[in-house]
Amino acid sequence: MLFAYTYVPHQMERMHRFINFIVYQVWCRAPKAGAFSLDLFDANPPLKEVMTSFAYGDTQAGDRFYAQVQAIYESFSGLPRREIAQFKRWHQGNNSLEDLCANGPRVHLARYVDIAASHPVLSEQLADFFKGLYSDSLLSLAALRDKIGDITSHYKAFVRKNNGDKCPFCGISDLLGEYHSRREAYDHYLPKAIYPFNSINFRNLVPACHHCNSSYKTSKDPAFTPKDPTRAATRRKVFFPFSKAHPGIDIKVTLTRVDLQTMTPAEVDLSFGPAGVADQIETWKDVYGIEERYRAKLLGVDGTAWLVEVLDEWRWNEKSTGAEGKPPEKYLQDVSRHTQKSPYANGNFLKHSFLQACKAVGLFDAGKLGVAAP
Repeated sequence: MLFAYTYVPHQMERMHRFINFIVYQVWCRAPKAGAFSLDLFDANPPLKEVMTSFAYGDTQAGDRFYAQVQAIYESFSGLPRREIAQFKRWHQGNNSLEDLCANGPRVHLARYVDIAASHPVLSEQLADFFKGLYSDSLLSLAALRDKIGDITSHYKAFVRKNNGDKCPFCGISDLLGEYHSRREAYDHYLPKAIYPFNSINFRNLVPACHHCNSSYKTSKDPAFTPKDPTRAATRRKVFFPFSKAHPGIDIKVTLTRVDLQTMTPAEVDLSFGPAGVADQIETWKDVYGIEERYRAKLLGVDGTAWLVEVLDEWRWNEKSTGAEGKPPEKYLQDVSRHTQKSPYANGNFLKHSFLQACKAVGLFDAGKLGVAAP
């Protein structure tokens, strides 16, 4: 992740607090609380209003939500105290996003497959419930929307605060911003298909560009290494999207030869730093296909256009006025200055590293610039 988002509090956080109440104050008290009833929600009047509306209203999504809460309550009612305590730890662990991303040793992370090992039926019930929480059919119900607001207003508040307009996961794709009538999709950083308890936690919901969300990450699990026939998946570190101390990423491009017109991706080396977050960088590269995408950009029309700019600036003045043009060294100094001010505008962070690599292999030496102006 190239840079972190700033977290933006919003009314929609109330939905996550509703779920926390249901888990801790309703389900986890089921063994001693008796039969399921609306009285279980007395300590949370706004949620009780929602549950009452769902119980007596006539909406499919509301009926489903109420029925699922009741069914899971009844499954919890037969659990011994130690298993109730385990579910509390799982819920807390899955929502401790910053510690979870750091692979903290005290975080009790739980996937549906982990719960299914001892509670197969309950695991399926939880999966049906949590996978359906982040859905328009539920969140748009009037009884609920009146309490929590809507996702569109959250997105507008979010992009006003995070006004970089670039996807932080790749840095090369634009995000729809404040002046667009549409919005980007929110990615479940820990996929809702794999993890319970955090599908409506806005620290686990991050806007991402279409390519990062739908083309590369899809349902990959950032918290575990990919499955390998030779070894079991293991936990790994991953960048926390809302870190207040994100280190920033250094990228160095190395080219193995001069002729970019015939160069292949294998001949473009990419190295990343700083070393202190090497584990997080490896996860980021794997989840978002970073190396493939950056190499494709450098060897595609953008890389060619950057080289043509150098050539044009070098020769333009000489052709039109007879004066000496801007030499590559001066052009690279300008690019370096622009990159410091606005690293992600116009792909400057890649452009700078790429042109430095071109210089290192002598591509800007007289007679070696192998790209012709259009």
